Amino acid sequence: MHRLSNIARVLALSACAVVFAGANAQPAPAHRVPASAKAKAPAPEALEPQAMDVLRNMSKALTAAQSMAFTAVATYESPSSVGPALAYFTTSEVLMQRPDKLRVVTLGDGPAAEYYYDGKTLMAYAPAQKLVAVAPAPPSIDAMLEAAFNTAAIYFPFADVVGSDPYAIISDGLHKAFYVGQSKVVDGITTDAVALVTDEMFMQLWVGSDDHLPRRMRVVFRGDPLRLRHEVSLSNWKLDPVVAADAFMSLDAQNATKISFASPAAPAATRKLGPAKGAKSAAQP
Repeated sequence: MHRLSNIARVLALSACAVVFAGANAQPAPAHRVPASAKAKAPAPEALEPQAMDVLRNMSKALTAAQSMAFTAVATYESPSSVGPALAYFTTSEVLMQRPDKLRVVTLGDGPAAEYYYDGKTLMAYAPAQKLVAVAPAPPSIDAMLEAAFNTAAIYFPFADVVGSDPYAIISDGLHKAFYVGQSKVVDGITTDAVALVTDEMFMQLWVGSDDHLPRRMRVVFRGDPLRLRHEVSLSNWKLDPVVAADAFMSLDAQNATKISFASPAAPAATRKLGPAKGAKSAAQP
């Protein structure tokens, strides 16, 4: 989840930018730390076993499911003219099927957008404008998410949740992890909270104590001089639901006006945004 990021506040220079801004449900960190600048491997005592066990159990619960559905509500902060940051929200209904199917339907704040990946193509659809962008896609969710970011700046804040190995993704670059404690407030269930630190971000993660499913992620990126906070809440989990054969396609999208599948350009006055290390997909809390 140090890959969690990217809603484009900067998408205003092209039709594709305006239409598909809703895809990027979190602001990205300002800078990517070069590999040569990264810290050496952490001392074993810096990674508390209890915190790492929470991550391992979460990853096992997620990867054990061949299909899953959940609701992601992302909160991202944006600078305001009066100083304190403003908060904006997006809600996404997510359905995935391993290893090569993903559907994301994202609603306000901002333009509604729908994304369909069927193992061969990625389709981004703006229902209000009836515009669609279609591109060939690699044959795995991980590779597709990376390609979507690299080609069109599409990034989902829950990307690591649908990845093939959440533990490997989250623990990559980790040099401090500690157990914070239990909460009974998040999503109305008992969760275990852990704090995770890399060269790029500080994240607090809440994971269900019984079902080991991620419930909330909260991140501040070190490369962001404004220290804006990014948060995503995950709820309405369904593991191994029955998935319809046509769940990862849309006739409305197929009949929409086609536009190019390309990365939107940022206004010159806006600071450069980019993915955190390993940005193979999104999620950014």
